[in-house]
Amino acid sequence: MKAAWIYPLILAAGALQAWGPPMNGALRVALVNPWLASLVSFLPIIALLFIVYVCMPTPMPTMASVAAMPWWAPLAGVIGAFAVVAGLMFVDRVGAGTFAALLITANILMSLVIDQFGLFGIPVHTISLPRALGGALLVAGVALVARF
Repeated sequence: MKAAWIYPLILAAGALQAWGPPMNGALRVALVNPWLASLVSFLPIIALLFIVYVCMPTPMPTMASVAAMPWWAPLAGVIGAFAVVAGLMFVDRVGAGTFAALLITANILMSLVIDQFGLFGIPVHTISLPRALGGALLVAGVALVARF
């Protein structure tokens, strides 16, 4: 059984994640250059994580754990940056609701594929009829949010 306190934290993270694209959109407008705005957006993250690491430097990886790391593992930040840049460039064109609906729906649909095939070392969770129906309802929800 999963700890009950995890779900509220995940919900809070999701709610806060909705702030990012509009904030990045404002940053892009102010700085004009979208690549500079992306860089400025990431600098506080790097600073915060550096401070946290300095305060809590352990555990440290072993050479064996680094050697066993999949080649694609360090690319997660680049993948996340793609979403940040997309928000920074397009949220003001489609609106925060439509942007979030598209982003979240694409995220969940891809997550269902990842679960189905156990990609990236995730335990397999097969796509059942209720999970597929949930994905279809998300697509319908995006259509409603984007249209109205």
